[in-house]
Amino acid sequence: MLKPFAITLIAFSTPAWADMQVPQAQSEIQMGFVPVVKAVTPAVVNIYARRVIEGRASPFADDPFFGQLFQNFGAQRPRVENSLGSGVILGGDGIVVSNYHVVGQATDIRVVLNDRREYDASVLLADEESDLAILQLQDAENLPALDLRVSDSVEVGELVLAVGNPFGVGQTVSSGIVSGLARSGTATGNTRGYFIQTDAPINPGNSGGALVDTAGRLIGINTSILSRSGGSNGIGFAIPATLVDQFVKQARAGETRFQRPWAGVSGQPVTYDMAEGLGLMRGGGVILSDMHPASPFGAAGFEPGDVILAVDGQEVNGPAEMIYRMSVAGLGTDVAVSVVKDGETRDVAVAMQRAPDQPPRATLTTGARAAVPGVTLSTINPAVIAEYDLPLTVSGVLVEDPGDIGARAGLRAGDILLGINGAAVTDSTSASAALEAATRRLALDVQRGQRRFTMRFRL
Repeated sequence: MLKPFAITLIAFSTPAWADMQVPQAQSEIQMGFVPVVKAVTPAVVNIYARRVIEGRASPFADDPFFGQLFQNFGAQRPRVENSLGSGVILGGDGIVVSNYHVVGQATDIRVVLNDRREYDASVLLADEESDLAILQLQDAENLPALDLRVSDSVEVGELVLAVGNPFGVGQTVSSGIVSGLARSGTATGNTRGYFIQTDAPINPGNSGGALVDTAGRLIGINTSILSRSGGSNGIGFAIPATLVDQFVKQARAGETRFQRPWAGVSGQPVTYDMAEGLGLMRGGGVILSDMHPASPFGAAGFEPGDVILAVDGQEVNGPAEMIYRMSVAGLGTDVAVSVVKDGETRDVAVAMQRAPDQPPRATLTTGARAAVPGVTLSTINPAVIAEYDLPLTVSGVLVEDPGDIGARAGLRAGDILLGINGAAVTDSTSASAALEAATRRLALDVQRGQRRFTMRFRL
């Protein structure tokens, strides 16, 4: 696994086939990619990140007697983890994009330019799901930067260059072609999304580096490979530049977490067999199976059983691609969604908005008088559902942190409290009150993933 602010506009260039001419003379052939490499490499940086992993405390640490006897038993010292990766400068004021797995949770970040200048950096915005992070270089100005290219204009077969620092040997350039587009579900780890596939050699250390076209425009950020050995097998993936542009815009606006438009629906790809039953000419699209009452798609008239064919004029063939299209459209816009409804195809405008934080999540931590003190609870609403990737139909109270006592009792972060002592709980306040009212016995109705069970205790 490969794993603000002076406003600087990032220009998107519309591709022209004139930019990619076949060499006409021997001198041009001999030059190869030299002019492109000279233009691109100053804006590709090496990133050295360091983070401290806290050690596990001794289980006897808080015991008044055994704490002294077993002072060092079971304790682990903090350890330091170092990571090496690459990044791309996207603004003359020091805005840099890299991968989350390179700089996420780092305590110290050092960025080294191709001309050997070095800067400290801080993370402005990071998102583990997309594996992207936006950095700000400290006291940097007048830096070289790459232009972004609209990712939908990229075509299979185009020549591309991958620039990064593989295995820490120093800045390296490799060449290849665009092997495929609209790849989803192919990256490993926590990454989910939509990728450009390339056979340009990508290796550990290339993470966060640039994938550029022959005009020197950024078309993607190299993020992962498929490999059994850990080395390049010619199957690499890059995050499209159009999504990177949304990250930069949100980082400049002061966001610290990437805000995706909320669909509030669930669905699955339409296969060939399904298409025949639905009266469609071919497979493709997403059939809606469930919908939250507050979904913007529901407000626009969509219903379970409808088939979404395209978002913002671009075909979608699965939920990941649909969410990608919504993400690059951006919050605060109305996007045309092509839908097959009652046998007819029409375009319907859908608002791209955040998941509503209503009713209020009212996050609280149970007090010392509660049957299980120190548990952090939140009322489940659309924002909580989106943040924790919960089922659309779920309701109740989310356990954000079980606390020490709750963890010993068997509670886990992500558990959903449905009832306490036989009474349904719908919000964090009532759940906290029920935990304080419990005296002799405690029964917690819990949903964990697809399982529902009851935890019983004597107090």
